[in-house]
Amino acid sequence: MARGFAGRSKMLVAGAALAIVAGCGGAPNPNLDGYPADEIYKRAEYEVSTRDFAQAAEYFSEVERLYPYSDWAKRALIMQAYSYHSDKDYEAARGAAQRFIDFYPADEDAAYAQYLLALSYYDQIDEVGRDQGLTFQALQALRVVIEAYPDSEYARSAILKFDLAFDHLAGKEMEIGRYYIKRKHYPAAINRFRVVVEQFQTTTHTPEALYRLVEAYLALGLTDEAVTAGAILGHNYQSTVWYDDAYTLLTGQGLRMEAVGDNWLTAIYRQMIRGEWL
Repeated sequence: MARGFAGRSKMLVAGAALAIVAGCGGAPNPNLDGYPADEIYKRAEYEVSTRDFAQAAEYFSEVERLYPYSDWAKRALIMQAYSYHSDKDYEAARGAAQRFIDFYPADEDAAYAQYLLALSYYDQIDEVGRDQGLTFQALQALRVVIEAYPDSEYARSAILKFDLAFDHLAGKEMEIGRYYIKRKHYPAAINRFRVVVEQFQTTTHTPEALYRLVEAYLALGLTDEAVTAGAILGHNYQSTVWYDDAYTLLTGQGLRMEAVGDNWLTAIYRQMIRGEWL
């Protein structure tokens, strides 16, 4: 059903649909009890076609209210979630999508409902400085799409968005780490960059995090940790500017990029370079 949403929005019986609001100035009719479900639904589709998504959601909700447990109600509920999301009413979109999942878990559109639920979180992540609680919720909801509906048409998009949301979390850690390092709060900065290296290794932020660790550890006089971070950079990210900067910084102090000592970075080195996970 989900793939036909746009098409159905354009295939309207305008006369019957417009009759619902005759004399109401285009506002939702407060007395829709006597109208058939299909006519209310068609009016809602008309509102979708004109991109008045808030109005469309109201009509779809009326179908659900007046004809509960009907096939029309099921169709209206998923379209209600779509309309709310298109109107950027993300909380209402989540509510409608979750109701669809709860009422119709085996329906073919359950995957689309879960995807809309995830998008209602994901589409609010527009910069790394925002509340990361939304990012965590987006990741959880996207993971459900990927794991519960791996063969659906939404799985690939969910994977791409999951990776981007994951990158956002790493970006937030980097932002805070840079703040600390500029103010010479090196231990606090190291804690943030360590999170990126240990928990977000697959993101684009890892090379910079390793360089910042070199920088912070050198400032604290912890050369074993600094050269080991450089060694990881040298093995995995030699083509990056962060490797070049770390190389210049370390060799300028007569140090070599090598895994030295027994610390958390040497453990990372063994895991990433040698494949020693135990």
